[in-house]
Amino acid sequence: MTITTSPGTPAPCDSTGAPALRTETTACTLLGSWRAHHSAALGAHLQFHGAPPLPERGDRSWPDRFAAAVEASGLTGRGGAAFPSSAKLALARTGATRRPGPTMVVNAMEGEPASGKDRALLSCVPHLVLDGAQLAAAAVGAPRIMVCVPNDRDDTARAVSVAIVERLGTALAAVPMTVVRPPGRYVAGEESALASWLDGGPGAPRFRPRKDVALTIGRGTALVHNAETLAHMALVARYGPDAFRAAGMAGSPGTTLVTVTGGVEHPGVYEVGSGTGLGDILARARPVDGVQAVLTGGFGGCWVSPAALGTPFAPGPMRAAGGAVGAGVLVVLPRTACGVAETARVARYMAGESAGQCGPCVFGLPAVAEDLALLVEGRAGPGTTARLEGRLGAVDGRGACRHPDGVVRMVRSGLSVFAADVAAHASGRPCAHRARPSLLPSATGATLRRSA
Repeated sequence: MTITTSPGTPAPCDSTGAPALRTETTACTLLGSWRAHHSAALGAHLQFHGAPPLPERGDRSWPDRFAAAVEASGLTGRGGAAFPSSAKLALARTGATRRPGPTMVVNAMEGEPASGKDRALLSCVPHLVLDGAQLAAAAVGAPRIMVCVPNDRDDTARAVSVAIVERLGTALAAVPMTVVRPPGRYVAGEESALASWLDGGPGAPRFRPRKDVALTIGRGTALVHNAETLAHMALVARYGPDAFRAAGMAGSPGTTLVTVTGGVEHPGVYEVGSGTGLGDILARARPVDGVQAVLTGGFGGCWVSPAALGTPFAPGPMRAAGGAVGAGVLVVLPRTACGVAETARVARYMAGESAGQCGPCVFGLPAVAEDLALLVEGRAGPGTTARLEGRLGAVDGRGACRHPDGVVRMVRSGLSVFAADVAAHASGRPCAHRARPSLLPSATGATLRRSA
């Protein structure tokens, strides 16, 4: 893969469509080694970061020290749920007495269409992710590591496979690693769905009211971590919790990867301190035609108005502002687009991504998408909006997993943020933008960037 970069200026994709990256050389950042060497090779990785602090033979206190460092760092999962990473480790360590031992699962599924961060990591700094997986596996006594890349992302799978081969015969491959290819569907990357598929099941997400119950694969437990979370663990192990906490905010430390797409001049993946202002992040991507609204958190996230642009991009502040961090996604809607039309497009896509295991998904989501389509097309009757609200209420909280809840959350936020347009469409005026191409992204073509 050829990746070009120019410090201080946006770097476009090359002629093959491979991602380009702009970053800085700060050690305790995810993308620093790429900026220093423009190489994803093991040698460049070790030259920049040095070897990961894997345990020495017979050092029984190492797992406790590693777990304590992760807990002190305050690292939370970067896959969407923001669950404390130390709590997941503790849960897996509790189940490590079972035989076989826990399975270490690297979740690089990235089923969210608007996200490109896992591809950025595994294309540019795969060894940082694999270091984190080896460290976490050693901490919980996992005998194997499974790196999950969707079956529609061949370029990423090749990059990881090359990195794994580079490590063979070294201490960096202490725990065997295998790339596996689950189906590239939206719901397939949810961690319980992933565990189900790896266990020979249908790969459908389970309803999990509590995250502190261990997942299982076979007779053993499973430790499932997002690729970005594991890359951060590798940095915490090398540089310590204080270095990790030097970026971000007290309640949400560290850097985070944010994919910015939609109506911007420079769409891509940016690394910023957690808690950076929403508007500050967007400014680096240079919105075009103004900002009418922003879809935060991805397709299962929330629309927010420009009034929220001063909000710190971190889970707590974003929730308070009616938004979401989710998988680290921001989709900018310019003033020239229609938010009702784009909301309808997301709803239609999400209805098609149903796991097919409950009525709210199979019947409720298509009905919601149909009502939105009627609004956009100017064919809504006097009771369409009220019927839509009723259907959202009937779906919310009644699914076999959280997928329908995410759709309800996204649609309700759209009805609120675009209330004036909803009213205009409900009066029978069709949307002038309904036949235009969608602004909603496909992340496979995203430029990858680093912004301090």
